[in-house]
Amino acid sequence: MVDEASGEIVHHKSVFQFPHLFLGALCIFVYVGAEVMAGDIIGVYGKELGIHADQAKYFTSLTLGGMLVGYLVGIFTIPKILSQQAALRICAVLGILFSVIAYFSSGYTSVICIALLGLANSLMWPAIFPLGISHLGKFTKIGSAIMIMGIAGGAILPLIYGYLKDHLQVNFQLAYFVSVLPCYLYILYFAVAGHKVGLRGKIK
Repeated sequence: MVDEASGEIVHHKSVFQFPHLFLGALCIFVYVGAEVMAGDIIGVYGKELGIHADQAKYFTSLTLGGMLVGYLVGIFTIPKILSQQAALRICAVLGILFSVIAYFSSGYTSVICIALLGLANSLMWPAIFPLGISHLGKFTKIGSAIMIMGIAGGAILPLIYGYLKDHLQVNFQLAYFVSVLPCYLYILYFAVAGHKVGLRGKIK
């Protein structure tokens, strides 16, 4: 890899010399966890709010619809109008915003905000992954494998929500809020600064 500041060639002997890779893998972990939470738990979330099961069973489709809208926006705006980094920052901010509104509201307003997390999540994967494996050179293949391991977040974060709600008797909205808000805060950190950690020179 070439140091963009000095122009010198930097030789790396181990994938562990790229801290931004592991920060990226953690970002994938929390992103996939938040995405699964938005899609799989929204039905139960709606029923907890007192919405009839006949209606709540369709809420997952709302989340998927939000993701579809996000995909379409991405097709027409990236990279012509927005960079992937900018899109990731915007999506992270939307995730934080919708999570906060969902917690402090009730009924259909809260459910719609959970569904809109599908929109917030839609452009995250194609932004996080390339940022995580950037500048890896010969370590790109193993770096990609490490990033893929982050998918495990989709299995672990819902368990944390379930433990908080069912075993610790935490209010379901609070349990959801404290499960996903840290995810979006971390994604925002990675989008702004985390993807640059350990890399020399100025990365735009």
